[in-house]
Amino acid sequence: QVQLVESGGGLVQPGESLTLSCAASGLVFGFYNFAWYRQTPGEQRERVATITAANTPSTADSVKGRFDVTRDNGKQTVTLQMNNLKPEDTAVYFCYAWFNGYEAWGRGTQVTVAA
Repeated sequence: QVQLVESGGGLVQPGESLTLSCAASGLVFGFYNFAWYRQTPGEQRERVATITAANTPSTADSVKGRFDVTRDNGKQTVTLQMNNLKPEDTAVYFCYAWFNGYEAWGRGTQVTVAA
């Protein structure tokens, strides 16, 4: 059974940084692509970063230059480094994995950016 567990969320002030981690189990980690999504109440989930099985990262325009996504196949973790956080980054952040028709979601971690 595939399990994704996010951690690292919290309350920070504008301009500060947070590092989110997604620990994966129950899958052949190296085969999977991963993404980070975020969601605020009443809104659709927004994809903010992706890292492919080939270790190719990409980020959404809304976070480009501030967020970085990496993966560690040995530790089976995906990390979202978030710098220069803004109040509009406040959301629940979810880890998502997919490969060859299989997919899984984590339960999310809350990130709040407020003065």
